[in-house]
Amino acid sequence: MVRLLIVLFVLNLMFIGLQLPGAGPVPWVALEALLLVGFFALIPERRWSCRLAWLLGAGYGVLTLLAIASALLVQTLGRPLNLYLDTGLVDKSIHLMLTNLGVSATVLAGVIILGWVAGSAWLVRTLLVRVMRRPPPPTQAWALLGAAFAGLTLVPVNAIPVALGGGELLVRQVTLALETHRATQAFDLQVGTPQAKDLHGGPVMLDRLAGDDVTVGFVESYGISALVDPRYRKTLDRRLSIMDEAFADAGLHVVSGRLRSPVQGGQSWLAHATLLSGLWVDSPLDYEILLSSNYPTLIDDFRHTGHDAVAVMPAITRAWPQGRQLRYSRIYDADRMDYAGPPLNWVTMPDQYTWSWFQRQVREPAQTPVFAELALISSHAPWVPILPVLEDWQTIGRGEVFEPWRNAGEAPASLWRSPERVREHYVQAIDYALAVATEYAVRHLGENALLILLGDHQAAPLVTGQNVSRDVPVHLVSRNPALLTPFVSEREAGLAGFRWGTRPATDIAGVGMDRFRPFLHQYFSTSRPVTSR
Repeated sequence: MVRLLIVLFVLNLMFIGLQLPGAGPVPWVALEALLLVGFFALIPERRWSCRLAWLLGAGYGVLTLLAIASALLVQTLGRPLNLYLDTGLVDKSIHLMLTNLGVSATVLAGVIILGWVAGSAWLVRTLLVRVMRRPPPPTQAWALLGAAFAGLTLVPVNAIPVALGGGELLVRQVTLALETHRATQAFDLQVGTPQAKDLHGGPVMLDRLAGDDVTVGFVESYGISALVDPRYRKTLDRRLSIMDEAFADAGLHVVSGRLRSPVQGGQSWLAHATLLSGLWVDSPLDYEILLSSNYPTLIDDFRHTGHDAVAVMPAITRAWPQGRQLRYSRIYDADRMDYAGPPLNWVTMPDQYTWSWFQRQVREPAQTPVFAELALISSHAPWVPILPVLEDWQTIGRGEVFEPWRNAGEAPASLWRSPERVREHYVQAIDYALAVATEYAVRHLGENALLILLGDHQAAPLVTGQNVSRDVPVHLVSRNPALLTPFVSEREAGLAGFRWGTRPATDIAGVGMDRFRPFLHQYFSTSRPVTSR
């Protein structure tokens, strides 16, 4: 009897351990443990039953791997694993770990995870075989099975604190797959809906911006928590005050607000696609549908007005066919930006170089207005090292000036052992990104130019905490206040919360990023959009 209770206790703990942290109250009893122990107590030890024990052990190992992956995604992207969507993240996750932690630490982490999974599988198999070798009396085995089936009838009404740890994990994946499939079908239909046309049946023209340079700068991990969380508010409140003063001294005007991102912690390209397309793109499947549909985006809108549509993507280090599908006129990835300075862990080059290069190689030689999307990555994890803003932009050149910061700061693997120090580095990285963007605007923003500076998404829950708003700050900067007035005077358009200055409203939640493109159509086109039929 003691042996049976020990086996039951261990299996119960193992299956309870599959519950996702934060998914609800922790149960006391895992019904799988009762079912398995009761069943294996009634069957003889034979070759087939031992193989069944191995099969169930391997199944538990797979469930353990899913539970680990789901827990990691909750901490990094703020949501649990969705197998229907997330298989493509494996390669990106490995690449991120290799860049930040190095080969040795990445291999060690992989060995630990696989060892844990294999060890769990072996332990489940061993416990089940021991039950067969020394089974309890049949009455006790039947009692366990009866208790399990009774628990199954009580689970839906939460009569007692029981759960199907592994079963709920599988049910969750099936449910998510069905929900995602339905959402993807709905998105597919939306992509196929006729586009807004002008009164003459042509594409909507952003003709009120036809002669203006328009730059969209996505600041990595710049979420609203950076401005409202007490841990970060003091540092960034000071930065926003400096920005206000610098813009005023330079004759620049600024309007700030907030928009809701479709993602948190990563997958920045989904936020970019949402803002550009005016569609809510919150999954890789939606992204692929958008790319294959020829659905027009702001890139097309500005190309129709004669802009040179340029993408500056210093984080892109591999082939990026998606950029061609988005129909940029030109794409500058890390290899095409002539950077000769040191890499900074995951960050291929600092934001100050990106801004400097963009001005020298794109803005200054341009013969036509430019529409540019810039990915600003200095505030990307692991947030080490933190660089100063160099005063003399003329010395930046090809980036050799940043050589003193090669291997500066502590290693990411060391920093990330302390969540508190990670948060300190995070806010310093955001402060740097905003400081550099401000310097660029003050130095180089022309008379006919609009700078849209916004976050792509909130940082990971490790930084923000769980269940926070997905809003990101947006700052619109121009020397021409007429370009900014619509954002603060047309609240009925759906962008409530925008106001003059660098501080967005803290008491009004932002609307989705997908509302931004329709807003531009509504207020920067002389022909009111109508829906074609």
